[in-house]
Amino acid sequence: MRAAIEAFLGYLVGQKEASPHTIAAYRNDLGQFLDYLAAQDVRAWGQVTPAHVAAFLSWLQDRYAVSTVARKIAAVRSCLHFLVGQNVLRDDPSTAVPPPPVPRRQPRYLTVEEVSRFLDCPVGDDGKSLRDAALLELMVATGMRVSEVVRLTLHDLDLERGEIVCGGRQRRRLPLSPRAVEALRRYLEEGRPRLLQDEKEDVLFVNHRGLPLTRQGLWLIIKGRAEAAGLGQGVTPHVLRHSFAAHMLAQGESLEAVQECLGHANLATTQTYLELAHADYQANLES
Repeated sequence: MRAAIEAFLGYLVGQKEASPHTIAAYRNDLGQFLDYLAAQDVRAWGQVTPAHVAAFLSWLQDRYAVSTVARKIAAVRSCLHFLVGQNVLRDDPSTAVPPPPVPRRQPRYLTVEEVSRFLDCPVGDDGKSLRDAALLELMVATGMRVSEVVRLTLHDLDLERGEIVCGGRQRRRLPLSPRAVEALRRYLEEGRPRLLQDEKEDVLFVNHRGLPLTRQGLWLIIKGRAEAAGLGQGVTPHVLRHSFAAHMLAQGESLEAVQECLGHANLATTQTYLELAHADYQANLES
């Protein structure tokens, strides 16, 4: 049974380009499901019934917060659906089990004033400062994912057109703001050469050793800038992405345009992701 889970995780990496964090969480959640099934003397996927899934859900609800339960059950559902597609299972036993209700949380985003504070912090002229300014201007201007930003290469950037190409298998072309173009131009001309140790390196953003910037490094840059701007510790790459999308909608862009910029495969994902922030953003504008 564990081999089937590893096949599923491999599918998430290869086909869905899931992050290492997502894979680690899914491996833990599905391992917990297998341990629960083993305690019920279930040794093969074909033995799993809706009653097993429902009992596991109940077991989780006695031990975890609602959001954690929802995540773990989502992992189980995704895996069982995959196994049906692989003909390991004939039917998905999770379809008969209603998912747990999850209270909707207000998504966090930065207001226009907060974005200005975030971007307008004093910037030095050393290599790291110029890199950070270009990186943050890019993320605010495009709403790109962390995984997309750290994979960018010099070939993805077209400053003359004011565009950048990002994404995995589904590549998309995004416009850059004038501020982002200027910050990126200055980074390429003055900042990046000071950080590089190997002139053949084509990754756009590099660290102080001239190596590709990591996800963790990017998170620390955002955290440091948010604290310097007096925005606290809750500003994450996802908050920047959400802010970009909420501002687009508030300025009259269509849901389809936002979907295309964010790279969502399903319009419903975009709508769910944005509707609360859009309503509150509009209320803030009117207040």
